[in-house]
Amino acid sequence: MASLLGTSSAICASHSLSSSSSSTPSISPICFRPGKICGGKLNAGIQIRPKKNRSRHHVSVMSVATEINSTEQVGKFDSKKSARPVYPFAAIVGQDEMKLCLLLNVIDPKIGGVMIMGDRGTGKSTTVRSLVDLLPEIKVVAGDPYNSDPLDPEFMGVEVRERVEKGEQVPVVATKINMVDLPLGATEDRVCGTIDIEKALTEGVKAFEPGLLAKANRGILYVDEVNLLDDHLVDVLLDSAASGWNTVEREGISISHPARFILIGSGNPEEGELRPQLLDRFGMHAQVGTVRDAELRVKIVEERARFDSNPQDFRETYKTEQDKLQDQISNARSNLSSVQIDRELKVKISKVCSELNVDGLRGDIVTNRAAKALAALKGKDRVTADDVATVIPNCLRHRLRKDPLESIDSGVLVSEKFAEVFS
Repeated sequence: MASLLGTSSAICASHSLSSSSSSTPSISPICFRPGKICGGKLNAGIQIRPKKNRSRHHVSVMSVATEINSTEQVGKFDSKKSARPVYPFAAIVGQDEMKLCLLLNVIDPKIGGVMIMGDRGTGKSTTVRSLVDLLPEIKVVAGDPYNSDPLDPEFMGVEVRERVEKGEQVPVVATKINMVDLPLGATEDRVCGTIDIEKALTEGVKAFEPGLLAKANRGILYVDEVNLLDDHLVDVLLDSAASGWNTVEREGISISHPARFILIGSGNPEEGELRPQLLDRFGMHAQVGTVRDAELRVKIVEERARFDSNPQDFRETYKTEQDKLQDQISNARSNLSSVQIDRELKVKISKVCSELNVDGLRGDIVTNRAAKALAALKGKDRVTADDVATVIPNCLRHRLRKDPLESIDSGVLVSEKFAEVFS
């Protein structure tokens, strides 16, 4: 469902046939040249070269990522209406903990994402992908493959920053936050982007084709079955999540671009544990269980059957709830900066983290941010102890040191310590 922001492809084809009576058409060799960045333009070409007295075909593909005007970009996003329909977020039955964690990350992306672990078939992927309809709009530089922020230099690509420093006015468009799926079988080049060494050596230009991390900048990067992800891709995600930048190094050439994204992962703990280094990068952790109530199970089955039979009509029945939730998220994002949290609450949060032997300070920071986001979602301007109690298990449970002999869920331990400190 993720859209490719700031990229467009123009395909030009010319076809001519010339063959003798004794010759038959054959497949021509293909020569592919990756894109290059030269003077702010990204071009790529595919050419099929014919042999003598054979069928001749010529196909060229140009990726003009930096030449999209605002009208073309708006038209591109309107075309998403004809895409495969998504299950409405408001129609998800139960799983309140998972839904709350996702909403809080949309309100404040600096929380750092959410890790969703639970049984198979509990709607983890469906819920994450249904978030697309609720994502708010952001302002981006038109045609920029990195979704650069026109006002914040930290979220600008190198070329856009140079244009801004020169005093040039960059075209700006508004678009929804992007969601990018990272497949388990993706290659490192597809994730990070590739460099054309031949063009770099022969023409003296850095020819770079952006990858998934570039498209996910200022958006959401979703990894389904993240605990099955290859180690080399985990290393790439760790590096980008830590620095906020993706750097491609090859043969003495270095290209960097911003890669700040909300990392969302889902998986089944029975299929394998997640590396502690990556687990710590997720701001929040949601535990999902199978619904045991028979009435709720029947309702879920019936709702899913309605959606499968007629997706458009089913989505229309939840349009009012979806619009209301989207407005609530938009208002919360606008009011987030005005939400205050008392120093006394901050001290107690840090005391809980300290007594639980949480390593580092990420737990303290994320809990403060999540509590403020929850208060903004409720329309309040001040954080209360109830807000902290709601979010602190999700912020700390995955940061506790694992005890193989411990039978109590780590979220319960966090709640017990919170009750002790805040009593």
